[in-house]
Amino acid sequence: MSAFRPAYISKRAPQFTEMIKECEDMGFPKHLLYRSLGTCLVMADPPEEHRLQILNDVWKVVMKLSNPSDYMSCTEVWIEFVVKHFSKKEFNTILGDIIKHLTPDRAFEDHYPQLQSVVSKLLSHMHNFSVLFGLDKFLPLIDMFQRDSVKVEVCKNIMEAFVKFQLQPTNDPVILNALMFICRTMHDSVNALTLEDEVRQIGQLIIGFIKNISFNRDFEQQLSFYVEARAAFSNIDIVLIYLVQSVNKLAMQTRTVVKGNHNRKTSAFVRACAAYCFITIPSLHGVFARLNLYLLSGQTAILNQCLSQGDSFMKAAISLVAEVPKTLELDGKVRSTEPFLIEFLNNFLATLLIVPDSPDQGVLYLLRGLLNVIQDYTWDTSSSAKAVVYTNVLNLLAAYSQESYIYQPNKVDCNDAMYGSDPKFLNEVNKTAAVVLDVILTHLKSMEHIEVHRKQASVSLEVIEHIVCHCDVSKEPMFELAVNLWGLSQRHGQADTKHMVRIMNHVKYKSTIGHNSSDIYSQLVNKLHLQSRT
Repeated sequence: MSAFRPAYISKRAPQFTEMIKECEDMGFPKHLLYRSLGTCLVMADPPEEHRLQILNDVWKVVMKLSNPSDYMSCTEVWIEFVVKHFSKKEFNTILGDIIKHLTPDRAFEDHYPQLQSVVSKLLSHMHNFSVLFGLDKFLPLIDMFQRDSVKVEVCKNIMEAFVKFQLQPTNDPVILNALMFICRTMHDSVNALTLEDEVRQIGQLIIGFIKNISFNRDFEQQLSFYVEARAAFSNIDIVLIYLVQSVNKLAMQTRTVVKGNHNRKTSAFVRACAAYCFITIPSLHGVFARLNLYLLSGQTAILNQCLSQGDSFMKAAISLVAEVPKTLELDGKVRSTEPFLIEFLNNFLATLLIVPDSPDQGVLYLLRGLLNVIQDYTWDTSSSAKAVVYTNVLNLLAAYSQESYIYQPNKVDCNDAMYGSDPKFLNEVNKTAAVVLDVILTHLKSMEHIEVHRKQASVSLEVIEHIVCHCDVSKEPMFELAVNLWGLSQRHGQADTKHMVRIMNHVKYKSTIGHNSSDIYSQLVNKLHLQSRT
């Protein structure tokens, strides 16, 4: 049979079945003949009217094979023929027969490769997972993989097939329960010795499962599923991160449904979402993952008018900044955390603009708390990171002093509405700005080493930009500060000339637009000179 083309064998399959049945078993084992026949029929489909007869004739013989090795040699080939051409009833019967043959004396322990082959062929042709997991013999077959490493590989194969072929989200309880069992098996295999790539692969497969479970508009049921998933998959960070993001998305979907007008029920629900996030985030190992999720959850809470919950997230993030290490190992390399910290703090400061002050805490209490933490943080003395952060704080303070903020969430009264440009509030903003500016100038004075001259010039120009854009340069101290910083930026010939030209052009523009302070900008232009590096 191996010498003929599969199509030739397939057309004459009933005759070959008869010939195999009548031949003697002494010279060449019959099970090998049936295996060869099955291989040909898988490669070339026999006529439809012959398929059932072929299966009945072959299986009557195969199911009577007493040697498990002979039996599995045939079954791992014929299972594909059954899956391709017959209904769930037939291949459920075959699976039951496999379990029956391999259970005595734990024979399955010697046939893991063949069992894996059976599962792979099922997954290759069976993409209706509701039907597959509805087979009462499928999960018992998976239970036969008693060796942990093999069982995890089989579970990964099942999940890869599900992620690839499940095109629409589902809430089918049969699929949900089966995949929860399979994902738990993968998750529970992770320990301290598991390779990082393996953990990442398992985590992505579990996320693929979570992503494909949807209860549509039943948001409470969706949240209950996320609670169950958190309990089941608590050891893999990327899964917990995805769950927190999903719960925040759920809160925002709720806001969309009610068009921002929360009632008692939806308010309670979004607070429950916030509580879920607040409980889950501390269990993550990565400090920046926690910081970013605290910020995201705080933004979500504020947009949903959960102000006390938003405050709690912001306070937790501020406290966590102090725990950021100087370096982190990423992709096998030790990297400074300052670029990541600056990026986070920029986003955090931008969010603080829409967070209203609590009546019990005083003016700008969150910003004051952040400034205390930043002041105590150990910054790299050869870096401009500290000055960059404080310059961005100045930008926030300038935004605080506006009569109406440039962005704000619906149905949330920010500080512009609460204080209404009250002189006491503006005075507090100015005091804070003075302290921040003093810190920046002190840091600039400390940057006298030759290797940081370029950074000193860059920070000086950033502060000048802030002064020109946001400060009242008609006040003599501000005017003098801008001129002095301009000189400092050029002291060592390290300033970015293009940056300086942009600043000069902006000052020239402000001197021509005809407002009351245009004269002072003309005077400032005359003080700003470009020095030749030569």
